[in-house]
Amino acid sequence: MAVRQRAVTTLPNLIRSLRNDSPKAIPNQPLPSLRRAFSLYDQINLIDNVPEDQLRFQGYTDTGFTVNGVQYEGSLLCVGNLLMSWSPKNFSEITPNSLSIFQLVRPIPEILILGCGRYTIPIDPELRRFIRSTGMKLEAIDSRNAASTYNILNEEGRIVAAGLLPYGVTS
Repeated sequence: MAVRQRAVTTLPNLIRSLRNDSPKAIPNQPLPSLRRAFSLYDQINLIDNVPEDQLRFQGYTDTGFTVNGVQYEGSLLCVGNLLMSWSPKNFSEITPNSLSIFQLVRPIPEILILGCGRYTIPIDPELRRFIRSTGMKLEAIDSRNAASTYNILNEEGRIVAAGLLPYGVTS
């Protein structure tokens, strides 16, 4: 009961502070914790035992990402706990061909999270049809939030994939 009371009193202050924060990128800035912001996981943590071999995005820069303590430059493609360098340098290079691995990989991830760079960009209908034809759902958001969403879904044990452009990409 005390935890609930503390959560009820903390939530309005948390929401106020989130509204006042501006989403400016700072080099090697840690990813925002969606769990902390929306679920108050500090008080109610349901995911205590995350395996050490599980991929976890820990930060981002304009040119790459930090995953499990290792810095990677450029675009990344993640399928479950497999991390690969990915060829697209900007959003227009994300095509059915650049995502053709999903015609081969099994089991098919239930969702593909596309990190569009700094801004969310509308998805080409042809690309959307291709992704749907593989059996995956699609979520296209900015790369910072895409990495955080990947972390959460992966921690939940869901089969998830992410294609992430560096945060500095703007087109």
